[in-house]
Amino acid sequence: MCIYSDSNPHTYDFGGWMPNLPTTMRCPPPTEKGKATEDTIIAALPDKSTTYKANATLYLLTREYSDFVKLGDYPEEHFTEKEPCKLIKKFQDDLTKLSETIKERNKNLNVPYEYLDPEKVQNSVTI
Repeated sequence: MCIYSDSNPHTYDFGGWMPNLPTTMRCPPPTEKGKATEDTIIAALPDKSTTYKANATLYLLTREYSDFVKLGDYPEEHFTEKEPCKLIKKFQDDLTKLSETIKERNKNLNVPYEYLDPEKVQNSVTI
């Protein structure tokens, strides 16, 4: 079972399809090349209950929360001195340039890589 979040369409790009990210294996993997069969692979993969729990956990850990604050944004003003404010501004400018570079590179990709785009990275853990 795959839970999908409309607010974050990349939540399960890879991990939501259990064979890409099995959380457990019920038996050891084959030790010799060419010996795996569909039956041995199915026997090794986790059961439905384990898969469901793993997907639920993955959903909670990867969804975009309503209080999302992107990296480099600071809603509360902790620094008012000139030098820290200057450094924060430079950091924010660097993040903007990096985001623009990532977006430009993604134009040439069939599947864009957006996971480390500063606009999509949270400023802090929101769990």
